[in-house]
Amino acid sequence: MARRNVCGVVAQGFAVFETALGHCGVAWDERAVVGCQLPEGSPERTRARLADRYPSAREQHPPEHARAASEGIAALLRGERVDLTDVPLGMDGVPRFHRLVYELVRTIEPGDTVTYGEVATRLGYPGAARAVGQAMGSNPFAPIVPCHRVLAAGGGAGGFSATGGVATKRRMLELEGVHLEEPTLFDL
Repeated sequence: MARRNVCGVVAQGFAVFETALGHCGVAWDERAVVGCQLPEGSPERTRARLADRYPSAREQHPPEHARAASEGIAALLRGERVDLTDVPLGMDGVPRFHRLVYELVRTIEPGDTVTYGEVATRLGYPGAARAVGQAMGSNPFAPIVPCHRVLAAGGGAGGFSATGGVATKRRMLELEGVHLEEPTLFDL
């Protein structure tokens, strides 16, 4: 019997692949991508994190939908403007509010940002910025669901739960041409 992860998701397989930020990973079932993993500092740590999150999955060659997701993620992390909205996501086990947040955040274009409060307002839940932040903090699909494009009020970075924290978020935004602080002469 296949073992489910904490969200009740069963993955058939996973793969680790190289990107400009380090080794990322993707997990899938027969229909969709069920999770992604941003770099953990080494391919072994990324692999271990995926194996822990998806205990029934085996590392293997990805099917077409997962391969396309991996290629899109790698391109995005090279700074290419990539549209990942066609990547099918398996959201079984994802709480309803989180699903609404993820669907909305997927529509944010590379190079654009919104605040947690703006996401909440667009969803019809003004005042739910903290709940949006919690959804972003547990996002299993980063960067397909580009939580790095969601900022704190006033344009501050806010939090980021991936390895490297806010520094990783800033780097991902910079790859898309977004600078949270004005670049200095030395940055240009």
